[in-house]
Amino acid sequence: MKSARPQIRMECISLVPKKVSEEITESDNEIFFKVVSTDLDAGQKSQIITPPRIFPKQEAVIAVHWHPEFVPMNLISQRINTMFPNKINELIIPTQHNQLVSYKGYTGVEVDCYSEEFNQKVQLLLHFEDSKVENAVVLKEMLEHTFKYRSSQLLDFIHTITGPAEDRLEAAAKETGANDSLIHFVQVYVKKVERLLDKYASVIPEQSIKNKLLRNFFDSLRPEYGNALIDRSQIFLNAVKLIVKADFPLNYFYRTSEVTEEARSLGAGIVIPHPEQFWPVLLAEYDVDGYEVWNPQSRRYTEFLISVLNKKNSRTGLSRRKLLVFMGDDTHLGEKTRDPEVQDQEKGSREIGLQPAWDDLNIQKTLIMGNFDRKKVIEEYKSRLGK
Repeated sequence: MKSARPQIRMECISLVPKKVSEEITESDNEIFFKVVSTDLDAGQKSQIITPPRIFPKQEAVIAVHWHPEFVPMNLISQRINTMFPNKINELIIPTQHNQLVSYKGYTGVEVDCYSEEFNQKVQLLLHFEDSKVENAVVLKEMLEHTFKYRSSQLLDFIHTITGPAEDRLEAAAKETGANDSLIHFVQVYVKKVERLLDKYASVIPEQSIKNKLLRNFFDSLRPEYGNALIDRSQIFLNAVKLIVKADFPLNYFYRTSEVTEEARSLGAGIVIPHPEQFWPVLLAEYDVDGYEVWNPQSRRYTEFLISVLNKKNSRTGLSRRKLLVFMGDDTHLGEKTRDPEVQDQEKGSREIGLQPAWDDLNIQKTLIMGNFDRKKVIEEYKSRLGK
């Protein structure tokens, strides 16, 4: 492995142009406004309403963990109806990060919070009937606070590169083999983005203020600089992003107990997503309706997690409501608006309501033992949300 580092660094030297203008060009302006725009052209709309696969045999559709981002709900609805033309039972609730969003009578949100018991960020999925959040003043203030704080991570990401934070850049360079020429190239364009953000802050949609902005901006430089250089730049940027996220202070988030108490006071349903990332949550005995046991990025322990919930339910008796099994497709609709050649293939393949683990023969036995299937979970969770 040690011998590979110099070779990678030499490759970077040959990829980077000798001189890169630090002045913001007309092309830079055009790219910036394209990547921060939430308006969809005809081609993007077509990509949204035309799913690559259709599932005519699936009659029950449950989707309680997905992100519409800036895609209009009417287009999303067309996509869902095309994918599942014969659906009879459905429970489809969007869960935007730290923002309440509604669809067909239900409102949802994915909330970042802090569990001091094990010093870790935790995410909760909150689901409501629409009427229950009409006057949810306290919850809305909590979400606004959290949304602004999470958005500030982009600024930390940018300042780490333009500041620069030498220790972070050195760690990222060591991890990825990036040399001084590549780092300088990245810094030039991140500084341009920083200046453009400052200049146009008042007109930029708040949905665009996220880490993906840098990724999307650099992807738009491919026609000018080629895939090899931009791929190397993206690898370095991602390493810096992960360092920034790891160092991000957590005590500014509301505590998990505070979020669950406020949500329950409004009659919310609460689900723990991303189970493999939050193992301690399984032991924390939070007041929740269920756990996500499958996710496109969390598949390894699905059968085991279902068996854990089955055991918990068998010991609970009548003193507590049954813990439900959920599966989260974690679809990000914004990814589907990007040009196919630059889409994140893993994220781009996710679909609202597409959770193959429900039909996996190796998992079904454990589901049957717990008396779980899509239809039963839909009926039970709808009943709870309606109370």
